[in-house]
Amino acid sequence: MNSGSYPAGRPVYIVDGCRTPFLKSRGRPGPFTASDLAVAAGKSLLLRQPFQPDALDEVILGCVIPGPDETNISRVVSLRLGCGKRIPAWTLQRNCGSGMQALDAAAMGIAIGRSDLVLAGGTEAMSHTPVFLNNSMLDYLAEWNRARSVWSRIGLLARLRPRHLRPVIGLVHGLTDPITGLSMGQTAENLAYLFQIDRSRMDAYAVESHRRLARAQDEGHLAEITPLYSAEGKFYDHDEGIRRDTGISELARLKPVFDRPFGLVTAGNSAQITDGAAWMILASEEAVARYQLPVAGRIVACAWVGLEPEKMGLGPVHAMTRILKGQGLRAEEIDYWEINEAFAAQVLACLEAWQSPEYCRNELGLDEPFAAIHTDRLNIDGGALAVGHPVGASGARIVLHLLSVLGRNQAKRGMASLCIGGGQGGAMLIERY
Repeated sequence: MNSGSYPAGRPVYIVDGCRTPFLKSRGRPGPFTASDLAVAAGKSLLLRQPFQPDALDEVILGCVIPGPDETNISRVVSLRLGCGKRIPAWTLQRNCGSGMQALDAAAMGIAIGRSDLVLAGGTEAMSHTPVFLNNSMLDYLAEWNRARSVWSRIGLLARLRPRHLRPVIGLVHGLTDPITGLSMGQTAENLAYLFQIDRSRMDAYAVESHRRLARAQDEGHLAEITPLYSAEGKFYDHDEGIRRDTGISELARLKPVFDRPFGLVTAGNSAQITDGAAWMILASEEAVARYQLPVAGRIVACAWVGLEPEKMGLGPVHAMTRILKGQGLRAEEIDYWEINEAFAAQVLACLEAWQSPEYCRNELGLDEPFAAIHTDRLNIDGGALAVGHPVGASGARIVLHLLSVLGRNQAKRGMASLCIGGGQGGAMLIERY
């Protein structure tokens, strides 16, 4: 089994990082495109470095749904950041794990000696997800373009029907697994049923996520955020998904979204549609010495796994298990954890599976379950239920914030993980330097 470790001999250091505030979608395109968000965060990060942007060896950016004017969005952003035409840049996509995958790709390049200094992260403007024409309308337009006379086109106008105008909502299709036909919310319903997680537990978890984010904002624990300024002069300096006045009674009134009328997963206990970007600078030992860079931590291992798409929310359990087994670590040796909160049911199911003798034996190949992940060590400043989940950026965000948590608490080791639509999981082990 692949342990997720990088080749020995060239450690991968985390130098710095920052992110934008995560902006809640309000049913229309937000003030920033995915490239705008990445440029804003990247500019703030690069301006405070002792090296010039063209000193980078490459730029790697995760993004699931770039806009039509953002082909190879990493290259677009790299050029806008002033990295120069000679610095290669490439974009990758692993659904919710895209931002973490970018960090992994950068780390592997450094570990094998191909790179020394890399800007890596993720971005997503989910509010800008395209709305497409359906195939019947495309066929109709093809006939329109072939028509050579006014009368032919008048005849075509008479054949135009409402079905031609029915849009294809990109976001709905993007959040639906094409193999099983299940939405991500329906996979969360599957886990709630499998582990007998009731609605009250989900709602209570969601309320706590908002409470923790509110405390983190009030106590200044989100220093990784760099503010945004829109073209209209509006200022954004905090995550907008937070609902400070949310309580159990308010969430209990919400109707199920994905399995009506009997389901348990609601808008209140699910991650929100969000726009945001996050970056980190990774460096080799040589680059650290050359530019006298401060070192915040290092990336130790990263693992990717596959599992049934219908149970995709359990991906973190499988990925974290692979790292612990490969590194010879016990759960008790991890100081802090981040499990991306796609759904409250999904995180709670991960905690249940982690301690289930049957699941650990049959699915993870373990003789006995892991020690519990204590909630006071998990997502201590809230998670995606409150922060938001811009799918391409979340993997980078949770690693960046986990490093901050380790530093704040003078802790050594942290594990960040995500479930990934389509039936995958990713996890990254980091250590504070």
